[in-house]
Amino acid sequence: MAEIVNRVAKSPIQTFNLEDIYPEGERVLIDIKEWLFQGIILKEKEFRESLKDQDWSRYKDAYVALHCSSDAIVPGWAYMLITSYLEPYAKLTVFGNLEFLNSLLYQKALNKLDFSEYQDKPVIIKGCSNKPVPENAYILVLQKLQPFAKSIMYGEACSAVPLFKKK
Repeated sequence: MAEIVNRVAKSPIQTFNLEDIYPEGERVLIDIKEWLFQGIILKEKEFRESLKDQDWSRYKDAYVALHCSSDAIVPGWAYMLITSYLEPYAKLTVFGNLEFLNSLLYQKALNKLDFSEYQDKPVIIKGCSNKPVPENAYILVLQKLQPFAKSIMYGEACSAVPLFKKK
């Protein structure tokens, strides 16, 4: 009987798994609608009082996304004021949804990496993940790898989709 050889394990292909650089920490979406009069009108005095009454320490070490789920017209300073209260506690505060927040976190993490280790090597960007990896993170990592990699594929070694090949 012939010996079973794992050709994937012996392959020069490098796997880039975005889950490996997943920024750990709680993600929180804050809807400022609750601090608006009837959910749509920002009354400055009442808004400021509501913010003063919050326990901002509950956001310690969290990543926070601020948004408004109603059709209210919210001045930019309102989000900035909330951010000033969050600053001593939250790791990061952004305006947008959780996908935008995760995308920004991945961008920061990818910017810290040295991609030269992938120089002239075939790379697979792992496709399946158990963590919330936003689509934008895949686009960002492709852009980071492309100047270095010999080729880039997406998916798993057994069923990768070719994306790029150096000429």
